[in-house]
Amino acid sequence: MSENEPWEYSLYIPNDLRAVTVSRRTLRLILTVHGLIRLVDVAELLATELVSNAVRHTKGPAGLRVRWSPPGTLRIGAWDADPQPPGPPRPFEGDADAEDGRGLALVRACADVWGWQPLFRQGSPGKYVWCELSAA
Repeated sequence: MSENEPWEYSLYIPNDLRAVTVSRRTLRLILTVHGLIRLVDVAELLATELVSNAVRHTKGPAGLRVRWSPPGTLRIGAWDADPQPPGPPRPFEGDADAEDGRGLALVRACADVWGWQPLFRQGSPGKYVWCELSAA
């Protein structure tokens, strides 16, 4: 496949923190086989934050979706079973030693655009949080 052809992958994951690593490695493989290795580092960071939030803050299954849209937009998203919208990104100032709470701030800082939308899967409510990277 060339960069001029669209594609999409979905990975369904259990509510298990180990799924974050599986998602990150799967994303790296997808981008590598599609010749988009230049996006791997930032894409892995973004996917890690999105999937981590989906697994940590909900009780049900989750998923990772990766979509390429020519001429050069990579969309990374995570869906989960919690219909509540994500909280606003917290600023980086404050407790520099905090180990959580800044995931969406990282997404906002590293992605070209991000957002969320309500989602219904198999009759159950949830949400889809996504971000986009430009390959240009």
